[in-house]
Amino acid sequence: MACFVAPVTEAVVTTVMAKVVKSKENKEALKNVHMEESSFNNKKIAFSTKLGWLNKMLWGGSALLAFEHIWHGEVIATFPFLTAIKSGEAIGMLKEIGTTGVGMAVLVTAVWGVMLIVSSALEKRAANEVNLAKETN
Repeated sequence: MACFVAPVTEAVVTTVMAKVVKSKENKEALKNVHMEESSFNNKKIAFSTKLGWLNKMLWGGSALLAFEHIWHGEVIATFPFLTAIKSGEAIGMLKEIGTTGVGMAVLVTAVWGVMLIVSSALEKRAANEVNLAKETN
């Protein structure tokens, strides 16, 4: 009934983190404006962008879960908003958040981790190609 609460909580935290990281990246970029290497040669994806991938996955999945729970009448428009609390099953709801919700959030984060590994490998490949092109010229 409320399994979407755990991924939403993680999404809120990662959204704040992404904004902080983006701010720091922008400050670093301003400091390094006069560096020799142009940004066209640097094929690295900013961490804030990668964190944005996780945010989109978490917010999108949470929205779908919330919609599904609303569709099945498990979320109501009046206080306490969740039918489990209204019918006295608050402990069951907390158990669902702790098991199913946390499990889904962990799975989404693990998939994001795999995405980071793949993107890192692609970044290294691109950097090697740039270095090879420089060496041949």
